[in-house]
Amino acid sequence: MAKKPTVQYECSECGWVTSKWVGQCRECGSWGTLSEAAPIAPVSKGAPVAQALAPRSQAAPISQVSADVARYRSTGVSELDRVLGGGIVPGAVVLLAGEPGVGKSTLLLDVAAKSAIDSRANEGGPVLYISAEESASQIRLRAERIGALHDDLLLAAESNLETILGHVESQKPSLLIVDSVQTIYSHDVEGSAGGVAQVRAVAARLIHAAKELNLPVILVGHVTKDGGIAGPRVLEHLVDVVCQFEGDRHARLRLLRAIKNRYGPTDEVGCFDLRDSGIIGLPDPSGLFLSQTGSDTPGTCITVTLEGRRPMPTEVQALVTHTNAGSPRRTTSGIDHSRVAMMLAVCQARLGVDTSSSDVYVSTVGGAKTSEPAADMATALAVMSAAWNRPVVKDMIAIGEVGLTGEIRATAGVQRRLTEAARLGFSKAIVPSTGSDDLKAVDGLTIYPVSDLATAARIGLTKPAKP
Repeated sequence: MAKKPTVQYECSECGWVTSKWVGQCRECGSWGTLSEAAPIAPVSKGAPVAQALAPRSQAAPISQVSADVARYRSTGVSELDRVLGGGIVPGAVVLLAGEPGVGKSTLLLDVAAKSAIDSRANEGGPVLYISAEESASQIRLRAERIGALHDDLLLAAESNLETILGHVESQKPSLLIVDSVQTIYSHDVEGSAGGVAQVRAVAARLIHAAKELNLPVILVGHVTKDGGIAGPRVLEHLVDVVCQFEGDRHARLRLLRAIKNRYGPTDEVGCFDLRDSGIIGLPDPSGLFLSQTGSDTPGTCITVTLEGRRPMPTEVQALVTHTNAGSPRRTTSGIDHSRVAMMLAVCQARLGVDTSSSDVYVSTVGGAKTSEPAADMATALAVMSAAWNRPVVKDMIAIGEVGLTGEIRATAGVQRRLTEAARLGFSKAIVPSTGSDDLKAVDGLTIYPVSDLATAARIGLTKPAKP
């Protein structure tokens, strides 16, 4: 008696499969997204096995395999090259994800124009930009605004996969950009565009074409409400590089991170400035993170955080004001709320900074965001400076984690942070005493190793004004 096919249920959001129907997906937590998938027929006894086929190319010793094909090629945007590890590799598939309006299409249109210029100089093929969300006229208007018009930049508004592959076969481009993978569909696959089956099939066909033609491909991906990449998780496993484009829509700063990179590091960060005239890479983003306020203003302290391996100057501002309300406000922006609450408690218990009847506002400048403990000392000094009305010493930075007992703990990457601080013109730095013996002297920078917060306040804050 033949066995019945196994019934499976698949989540339409993430592609999770289970043998029993459940109301909530155990993988992504979505409700009511499981539906019956095509049953899997059991393998019967005596079924034919897969036959071996002659390989198209013989296996060769690894020492004889040429690596010239996998060399980096610059995209024309230095900050993107930094994140990718030096450029894009021929045949690589890059998935760029980000929230709507963050600037993904603007960035890739700039990349397409600069790659087209480089391709013509090297006598390569054109750049093919496929837009499945906007019309060709809308893309043209954006290209005029950001100065991305070039004869070797080919534009097509298509959403059918077979038609896109036809464009690739006829134009033979040197770079393919698809915006976006969730809006492309194939006639050979059931379901609407953006579904699990469609996204998986479209990505697989594009990746196969990239490897077959040695064609670099950049795919734009949507994100969910939680910030994750929409579609099945297998999409992230299929591609070679996954990049996340981040930024507050109310600020100009944009950060590009590599979540996965088969050809380079994943701890590099690219900085961009989104303007009306386009998006510009920022090799030195310090101007966005530091205010123009004079150093004699209480409540400000500067630290240097690490975004991956990249040191980033960050200015922490604090405002402490008396309130008659029963429960004082604690408001933060760009900095971890729980760590600010801990710094307020430490300052009150160890240094007598009473903020129980005051509203406290702590924020970073320029839309910078930091959650690492190395910003604890700068946060504490900013709060004490605002509460005591004593400015931080001029050209001073503070780096270090603060413990509950008020001690200053060691922080990773102090040498790299100090080098960046000296380059920006700072002359004094407060660092944890633990591990300071291994620090190398930095020209023009006086280093103050401290072991507790009280010592840091004595060094970092100006003397109180005489009555």
